[in-house]
Amino acid sequence: MAKGEPNNGQGKLVGIATLAEAIDGVRVVAQVYGLQPGHHGFHIHEVAKCEPPGFKSAGEHIDPYSAHHSLKQPKGFHAGDLPNLLVALDGIGVLVAYVPLATLRAGENSLFHNGGTAVIVHSQSDDQRTDPSCDTAGDRLACGVVTRATPGT
Repeated sequence: MAKGEPNNGQGKLVGIATLAEAIDGVRVVAQVYGLQPGHHGFHIHEVAKCEPPGFKSAGEHIDPYSAHHSLKQPKGFHAGDLPNLLVALDGIGVLVAYVPLATLRAGENSLFHNGGTAVIVHSQSDDQRTDPSCDTAGDRLACGVVTRATPGT
């Protein structure tokens, strides 16, 4: 098990993402609160750093296979590409997704490879098409370093 706790640019916790090893991948369950309603890009980024305000320190999406960005890309997608997170009118959002190109175990596709990764919540929807980057998803609103979870946390 692993978790990422995204904080906004002011350092306020805005949710939690739990990650669990599954058959041929990682299951991600993200819960956020206090965000603007609507669709938000949600990705796993390649660097375990969350330096505000813009969280550029988290780098780009984790991409161990040198693929293209976007789930609808016919040539394959980044391991860190996930569906959009829908936030309701009350500011609460939940995303359940499966990451088939990643693992929590050892290996170059591990979310802990090369020092780890981070989860990022963007200000806008990811169009799930644009390559090479997710610039269509807008600013990085919140970031949480992915860490190994201990039982009971």
